[in-house]
Amino acid sequence: MQVRAEQVRAKTTRRFLLEAAAHLFDERGYAGTSISDISAQSGRTSGAIYFHYASKENLALAVVEAHFASWPELIERHRSPEFPALERLVALSFDVARAFRDDVIIRAGARLWAERAAIDATFPKPFVGWMETVTQLLEEARQEGELGNGITPQVAAHGIVCAFFGLHTVSEALEGRRQIEEGLHDLWLLLLSGLQTHPDPAGLLARVRERPAGAVSTGT
Repeated sequence: MQVRAEQVRAKTTRRFLLEAAAHLFDERGYAGTSISDISAQSGRTSGAIYFHYASKENLALAVVEAHFASWPELIERHRSPEFPALERLVALSFDVARAFRDDVIIRAGARLWAERAAIDATFPKPFVGWMETVTQLLEEARQEGELGNGITPQVAAHGIVCAFFGLHTVSEALEGRRQIEEGLHDLWLLLLSGLQTHPDPAGLLARVRERPAGAVSTGT
């Protein structure tokens, strides 16, 4: 029991330190954050930080890995076929947008990945998993007869992912992602006009956005 309790305490401490570091990495970037800063932010000694994370590089890598680890569960929540595939794709994109806006681990991981050249660590490869997910949803939309003729799911998925993350870059630079949902709504109005067999982007967006934030299908 004592060993188990110590393991739980260690895990809790590691997460606490990870979140404290993420706040600073998000605000100041990698170069602008020191272990002393993280110590002051967390109220833990530098020695305690080094005990759990051997270096600032390892701590930054842990934040990025936590960022990437958050996506599979979110994606899985949009796998159920209860709703049409295009609606699930759009709903997923809004959930991801809110995560980038509201979750400090997600924001910090994105910033650290952008600053990866200055960090002596090997980070996970981005975007590939998103392209695979979007491709799969577009394949399902084609099977449902909702994807326009002549659209290749893999090619369209590449464009959608580029547009989505491009929107995030611009939104972060101009207004700190405060209006990311409005921008994403406008982006989907444009994209769905070319994706749908019978274009009705406003109707699809209304159906998706009428659901509570984060609401997903429970499956059958």
